[in-house]
Amino acid sequence: MSVLSAQKRSPLATTLLLLGAAYCLLPVLWVLIASSKSIGELFSTFTLAPSTHLLDNIVDLNNYRDGLYWRWMANTALYAGVGAAASTLISAMAGYALAKFEFRGKSLVFNLILAGVLVPGVILAIPQYLLLAEVGMTNTYWAVLLPSFISPYGIYLARIFAAASVPTEILEASRIDGAGDWRTFGTVVLPMMRTGLVTVFLFQFVAIWNNFMLPYIMLGNDRLYPITVGLNGLLNQGANQPSMYTAVVTGALVSIVPLIALFLTLQRYWQVDLAAGGVKA
Repeated sequence: MSVLSAQKRSPLATTLLLLGAAYCLLPVLWVLIASSKSIGELFSTFTLAPSTHLLDNIVDLNNYRDGLYWRWMANTALYAGVGAAASTLISAMAGYALAKFEFRGKSLVFNLILAGVLVPGVILAIPQYLLLAEVGMTNTYWAVLLPSFISPYGIYLARIFAAASVPTEILEASRIDGAGDWRTFGTVVLPMMRTGLVTVFLFQFVAIWNNFMLPYIMLGNDRLYPITVGLNGLLNQGANQPSMYTAVVTGALVSIVPLIALFLTLQRYWQVDLAAGGVKA
């Protein structure tokens, strides 16, 4: 008990945690403060000195090209929501199959998935563009959605969750009761993997929400842009129109609100899942 108490009161650990928290939160604090300033104050006042122009900046952002920013937000929600949901379902099916079924080439498939985890997505963007260009899907919603459906990391996590949370005995009992593979998967496996799949969904949702390179390459119509590509366009305009800088900062602030809401909504599933994974590991 004394050792545990000493560890809990470790000044070094506390200092490291505070430094880590500051490293993560200071950029968010800067965006919040900067979005409250006018364009004149943004470059002339102390960095962490707040102002009173947040609502004015939101109104200006709302009025930009008849609310184009909100179109970008809706596009991003579509890409992230549909992409993450489809990716989670595919990951669940693939992970379950790799964990609980025996078939020829299983080890090879799993090793290829592990290799896919190590490949940065930016490397695949150009080949994906060329493939989709062949079938005329570039500059469409599908150009961003289809590549996001497959996540090697999501499949890898789902395999771990399926192996740890789905007992083989329950699957055998379900088959004895006459349930087919699809019914067993839908009624038995998915509920058991729920907390793990929430983690997969969160990871994939955030990855798609923050994705820049893939939509930047795939899309040419700014009405199809996600928020990342749209704000990059506003930032480039700032060189000639400095007033765009406040729009970029305010847009960045607004864009993180849905992510915060999602994490708060699914937090209890995520915490339970991480704790369970730590115990099983």
